[in-house]
Amino acid sequence: MAVWDLSVMVEELGPEAPALKVSVTSDLHVGGVILKIVQKTDIKKDWSDHALWWEQKQQWLLKPAWTLDKCGVHADARLCFTPQHKPLRLGLPNGATVSLRACFSSPVFRSIMGICRLLNIRHPEELSLLRPAEEKKKKKDTAQEELYDLTGVPLSAGLGAVVTLSDGMPAHFAESPEAEAVYKMLSVSQPAPAPETINKLYRPTSVVEKAQVNSRWLDSSRSLLQQGVQENSKLLLRFKYFSFYDLVPKVDVVRLTQLYEQARWAVLLEEIECTEEEMMLFAALQYHIGKVSLTEALVTPSPAMDDLDFALQCLEVKMDGESSGVDMLESMTAPQLHDYLKIFRPKRLTLKGYKQFWFTFKDMSISYFKSKEESFREPIQQMNLKGCEVTPDVSVANQKFCIKLLIPEPDGMNEVCLRCENEQQYSNWMAACRLASKGKTLADSSYPSEVQSIRSFLAMQRSVPGSNDAQTDESINTHSLVSPRYQKKYKAKQLTPRILESYQNVAQLSLTDAVQRFLQIWQALPDFGVSYFVVRFKGCRKDEVLGIANNRLIRIDLGVGDVVKTWRYNTMKQWNVNWDIRQVAIEFNGNVNIAFSCLTADCKIVHEYIGGYIFMSTRGKEPGETLNEELFHKLTGGHEAL
Repeated sequence: MAVWDLSVMVEELGPEAPALKVSVTSDLHVGGVILKIVQKTDIKKDWSDHALWWEQKQQWLLKPAWTLDKCGVHADARLCFTPQHKPLRLGLPNGATVSLRACFSSPVFRSIMGICRLLNIRHPEELSLLRPAEEKKKKKDTAQEELYDLTGVPLSAGLGAVVTLSDGMPAHFAESPEAEAVYKMLSVSQPAPAPETINKLYRPTSVVEKAQVNSRWLDSSRSLLQQGVQENSKLLLRFKYFSFYDLVPKVDVVRLTQLYEQARWAVLLEEIECTEEEMMLFAALQYHIGKVSLTEALVTPSPAMDDLDFALQCLEVKMDGESSGVDMLESMTAPQLHDYLKIFRPKRLTLKGYKQFWFTFKDMSISYFKSKEESFREPIQQMNLKGCEVTPDVSVANQKFCIKLLIPEPDGMNEVCLRCENEQQYSNWMAACRLASKGKTLADSSYPSEVQSIRSFLAMQRSVPGSNDAQTDESINTHSLVSPRYQKKYKAKQLTPRILESYQNVAQLSLTDAVQRFLQIWQALPDFGVSYFVVRFKGCRKDEVLGIANNRLIRIDLGVGDVVKTWRYNTMKQWNVNWDIRQVAIEFNGNVNIAFSCLTADCKIVHEYIGGYIFMSTRGKEPGETLNEELFHKLTGGHEAL
């Protein structure tokens, strides 16, 4: 077997050092090459984290038993012997930057698991890494950002459970005062930003600009180094999939805080649309959370109550699983709702404005009749709400209580708006629609609590008479709590009484409840959780927008902004990508086929979004269930994973 020289750069010898020449044969395995390199450098250190990186092919040689011949390495190859874990600067949802050691050789999905384990964030599959937007070089160099350093935190390589101390803080943050300060930054909400800070940050002003953001996601199935990320580069850690599974305040302190911060910035930077009333409520909650987090921890530990909560939670899960047996009995005795409501169908020209009918709600269907007396005859229409979209359209101040329904049909979605007379009627019908969309009837045990939750949500938006004594609070920096649109529209002294009026409704909430309520309102916004892409559908000449949500795809007219069609994942038979022409093709039930190419991002990102959401829906309720990494890559990886 011919002996030949292999060129290897060794990072430890410095950037200026010449490449090492190692004599090898084609049947020498990768592990043997590493052994020769270590012997030749004659440096005494732990080399266990080092591996060979092949510059020209942009790939790692991670299988030590493979021969050079099997890897395809010949005499012209330039290899680099480098650590697999390197420092990375990570921008967090709360705007802080933390420096930590990340794995540059595993697929990004696995690297995020390591990062989340270090930061104590459960369910890492919901997050991903985003390249920061390229900033224009300014003449004056801006001030150095504050960097929280976690590169020295020792953490075992395994993916087992993190050891936590009695106050819920992971043990690896107790190593030093600096590490403890990082944990405080991660788990406590940051003070309200200065209005100037909000105004300086980039705000997407159109759907196209929102679509540009989604072109910067990293590929989950390739490593950081393969995607050109270098040591000490900056990346952003963000929640990518808006499907938050199993949020438990007791163990998700960091996860809840960072999710709240991401939601807060989405509202402040106008990434998501909200009404003026909602903005005042968001501002009041931010003000309250800012005040309370100075004195209160996100969860006040009470072991006895925690155990009781956990036991009740387990019981609820168990009951959920066993309920199928009583389904038949339930449908026979299920309660019903009936009342006069108004209906409006935006897509139909026959009904102009809202028209009143007699409605009945039974099982998971709504039927309506001309009048109460006609209700024993055939209904004008019956609508099955299982799997539908339910969106609130409410303004307490204007006494507007509407429910928007998007009902799945073979050729897309049928849009219907129901208008209720008052809060009481709205709460009952809204709760019924929400349960029906999840496949539950009015007999379900969660119906009363759903009604109560909607009522308390409406109560928060109600102004409290005689609460003017609190409206002189000077410490409130109103322009830090609202988006630039309202900073321009109102002076601070006009905003203060309005925010404090909303604050009266939330002032009694604990920190945990306030954060959860903020997230609840954020998740109820019509545009919540939709990621946009500019696409060209096959057979069309104009650009359109594709919105990807956790349960559906939305086709949007780019010029007008109207929803043209909606397709749900549960009607999807298959989807695939033609990687040669970079075109995504999807087949739905009822012989509905669509195909499109992406204009603002690589089609791999769209493919990964769809596969990722389908993966999120497969997660089970078993406690301690491990993440099925292989399934994630099968659904999102494309041809590379295969």
